[in-house]
Amino acid sequence: MRKLKVWVDRDLCIGAATCIAVAPKTFVLDSEAKAIFIDTTVEDTDENIIEAAKACPVAAIIIEDENGNRIFPK
Repeated sequence: MRKLKVWVDRDLCIGAATCIAVAPKTFVLDSEAKAIFIDTTVEDTDENIIEAAKACPVAAIIIEDENGNRIFPK
């Protein structure tokens, strides 16, 4: 079970797809060309998901730990 809470701020997402390049089993683009997080997958490591968030040019991927503490962006 994943210990991170991950979501994409759709207002910020520009569809650059860098998250998909880094973590292709965790993020996909929807019909509006906005990234979405596939929360049922455990195929990418937490570290890989954090790297995907850091690669986002507009910091649209929000990550918190299991206690609600913000990991990225800070």
